[in-house]
Amino acid sequence: MPIYEYRCNDCGKEFELMQKLSDGDARECIYCSGKVEKLISQSSFHLKGGGWHADGYSKGKREGDSKPDKCQGAKKPECAGCPSSGGES
Repeated sequence: MPIYEYRCNDCGKEFELMQKLSDGDARECIYCSGKVEKLISQSSFHLKGGGWHADGYSKGKREGDSKPDKCQGAKKPECAGCPSSGGES
């Protein structure tokens, strides 16, 4: 659950409340029952680095994942992905 910060307009105290996303904003100060306003604060969650797009996850193929252009089943019968080469051993 996210933590929200509030400041009382009457007494000036700041406080934090852990609330569900579905909960409404706090309306009263927990100290003096005065009217409060929600503060915007810096999050402790930061995304750093290039991200998934820059790391190559958005591309269809990554380097090193390529398959050979031509089937080499006739030369390498141990290749499991190639069709048989017509019964030759």
